[in-house]
Amino acid sequence: MLEIRPNCECCNRDLAPSDETYICTFECTWCPTCVDRFQDRACPNCGGNLQPRPIRPAWWLEENPPSTMRVVSPDCQKQLAAR
Repeated sequence: MLEIRPNCECCNRDLAPSDETYICTFECTWCPTCVDRFQDRACPNCGGNLQPRPIRPAWWLEENPPSTMRVVSPDCQKQLAAR
């Protein structure tokens, strides 16, 4: 089951479970603004392709809540600024 992480791993922006969000196969989680800045729109962590994160229906969120663990890639903003 997807973790549904609460934030963009690059800019740390809060992301609601229903927001437009992108993930890779390792569930790295990104907002659309950051994804637009990634080279080839690929995950900067693993190089994999990014896909829209599926939306978990509201009735399932109560029984299967999204993760509260925030993940931030400390080098992401530096890498984007260096380009």
